[in-house]
Amino acid sequence: MTEQTTRVAAGPPADRDPGPREALGTASRAADATARFTRRRRRPLLAAWLLLLVVAGFGATRLADALSGGGWFVAGSDSAAAAQRVTQGFLGRGATSLTLVVEDTRHHQGESAFDSRVRDAVNRVSRDPGLKISGTHGYTTLSTEQARAAFLGEDRRTALVRMGSALDDGTARRVLPAIQAQLSDAYEPQGLRVSLVSQAALWGEVNHLSERGLLRAELITLPIIALVLLLLFRSVAAALVSLLVGVTSVAFTLGLLAVLARHTELSVFVQNAATMLGLGVGVDYSLFVIMRFKDELRAVGPRPDADAVEHAVARTLRTSGETVVASGITIVAAMSTLFLVDLNVIWSMALGAVVVVAFSILASVLLLPVLLHLLGPRIEWGALGRRGPARTTAARPSRWATVSHAVMRRPLLFLAVSLTALGVLAVPSLKLETFTPDARVVPTGAAVREGYDTAKDQFGVGSAAPIQVVVESDVPLWERDAPAAARLVAFHDALARLPGAQRVDSVVAPLRQVSPERPFAALAPAAATALPADLRSSVRHFATGDGRALVLEVVGEDTASSESVRGLLESVRTTADAFAAGDGWRVHTGGETAEGVDANEVISDSLLPVVATMLAVIYLLLLITFRSVFLPLSAILMNLVSMAATYGVLVLVFQEGWGSGVLGFDTSGYLTNFVPVLLVTLLFSLSTDYEVFLLSRIREDYVATGDGTGSVARGMAATAPLISGAAVLMVAVFTAFAFTGILPIQQIGIGMAVAIAVDATVIRLLLVPASMRLMNRWNWWMPGRKDVGRGASRRPTADQPATDQPAMSKE
Repeated sequence: MTEQTTRVAAGPPADRDPGPREALGTASRAADATARFTRRRRRPLLAAWLLLLVVAGFGATRLADALSGGGWFVAGSDSAAAAQRVTQGFLGRGATSLTLVVEDTRHHQGESAFDSRVRDAVNRVSRDPGLKISGTHGYTTLSTEQARAAFLGEDRRTALVRMGSALDDGTARRVLPAIQAQLSDAYEPQGLRVSLVSQAALWGEVNHLSERGLLRAELITLPIIALVLLLLFRSVAAALVSLLVGVTSVAFTLGLLAVLARHTELSVFVQNAATMLGLGVGVDYSLFVIMRFKDELRAVGPRPDADAVEHAVARTLRTSGETVVASGITIVAAMSTLFLVDLNVIWSMALGAVVVVAFSILASVLLLPVLLHLLGPRIEWGALGRRGPARTTAARPSRWATVSHAVMRRPLLFLAVSLTALGVLAVPSLKLETFTPDARVVPTGAAVREGYDTAKDQFGVGSAAPIQVVVESDVPLWERDAPAAARLVAFHDALARLPGAQRVDSVVAPLRQVSPERPFAALAPAAATALPADLRSSVRHFATGDGRALVLEVVGEDTASSESVRGLLESVRTTADAFAAGDGWRVHTGGETAEGVDANEVISDSLLPVVATMLAVIYLLLLITFRSVFLPLSAILMNLVSMAATYGVLVLVFQEGWGSGVLGFDTSGYLTNFVPVLLVTLLFSLSTDYEVFLLSRIREDYVATGDGTGSVARGMAATAPLISGAAVLMVAVFTAFAFTGILPIQQIGIGMAVAIAVDATVIRLLLVPASMRLMNRWNWWMPGRKDVGRGASRRPTADQPATDQPAMSKE
């Protein structure tokens, strides 16, 4: 953070007027104008603020219904084309495809009660006006035991029915959780477990769980934030004001996103991510502003009047206000690099982060001053403990200075120990695997998760998410000549022989039994009427009525995200490319695995440009801020080490399962694919935030004294208490979301909490002083520019804070 003046937390600032360059600067004029404007219009501004807060809060309550569980399709990809093609012309498939899983705990197949109970559940679902079912295919639509066998589980108690719905995906996500709840309430007392399983049902449940998790996280987080703020501010009024700023940032963001979500697709993850980041950053920024304001009031005296309060607000905006703006610009610039990833789910979260940080800046430098004017010295209302004299710089900072000096006496030792420890944590990151979320993001016990697990157990692991191969022909299949038909049959058989393929579900095998020479001739309307009823139903499930499209479902031997099924997908696509080389054939390969692989490829291809652009932005920002070549490089390298250690912890917890049982986290064997790239931008933003705050204070002292070692110690002493307090707030917020959110939010929350904790301890307390001691005057080297610390008129001793040095805004 660019706290450009002295003594944020170490003690009261010198009571002086700003220097000429400071007063003439654009930032100073803006700060003075803002202070005057917010003083004169404080009551109308407060009324407008509260009105907008109510409106935004109401809009925020409507956000969840407008969010999308999609965003994983890559525009123009093979998987997206396949997903679009299977929505039209097939029986039991539609704009939304559903699988109804009915498990009877009291009866099994062979008992008349089993069939009647299953049929009753299917009829209720298929006739539900809210679902708009357009067709069904499965256990209850087939009449022979042989045909039904494919839709009967190994336990002979579970039946499947495929359903096509006319509901669009967004509507389906909104209505399916309520319909599922009704089905569970109606049938569970009868010993039936009835589950709607589909991507729409899954993401509808994710929406529902996200809302509940968000509420729980807020109920846990807000009291924790209030407690930490009370300990930091030592006054009730200051704590409440800071909390109000954070809540305002989140409410305004969610209200705006609710409007945007009506016009563009926004991922369901944006709500939790924006709230988590908004509470952390918004409260963090207000913490710096309010702490500085309190210091400015103490410098004025015990009874400041309105003019003195305005002066204190102006000084606060010129110093901590500039800090907040610079910090916010850093985060916005870093997060904006995520727009380079052409994937809606990441684009949505980047938008949420940018918007919530922008509102955090506005709330801290425009709305917060309104409350500071209104409260003035009453900001100390509800003081905790005995009211004593103003804080001095001799007690608390000296402990941080002592730690810094101890590190700088043996910089190589502390540097080696710190890097070794972080390196050990980083080693597991070499095994990092990513993939798109599947049903395991929903906790066990939810109906959609139970249906998914039941289908997996009873029909094979791969049956829950087969690889869908859509074959399109320029002419109806029954018009194809014998060699062309033989090529299609050979393609079907080649898919079934691929390593890792358990079977291929299609209509090819039964049609071949009807007519071995010309199996697809039976698809012609005249010939189809002669087919048995069960076979006609199967034909319409796997082939369109016009005979121009056919679906082959390759069932793997493992889950959709497993390495073996991803290898199978690669083999399927290679085989499909060879087949499609013939005239008049088009083949698209889709399904959950294909969507995940295509999304992963986009993220992987974008990762280098995103990181390179972000690092260039951060380097230039630090170069301009410190006028130093090597300090930005040092900061970036330390952040990279911290990032690698964070990835290592995530791999240990969520891939390897270390401590997941105790912590209550599910393990999926991989990280959600957007988590690593999102964490890179978030953590570099926040780490650079603290880096700039600390180094700005060190540079200020070095410019004034020329004492390299002492400046580091005094800079640590002046900023460490506030950085530590801000870090505690961040860790509390992120941890609360980790323990109340769904799996991807758990991964983000734990990653953020670990990284901020490492940054505020190992990085700030050990690596920064050790590396700066080793670089010494090279810290501030800039080509063609003399050492900024040379020629200082006075050099205080290492343990003496330079509290009487003039504050500097910019050199």
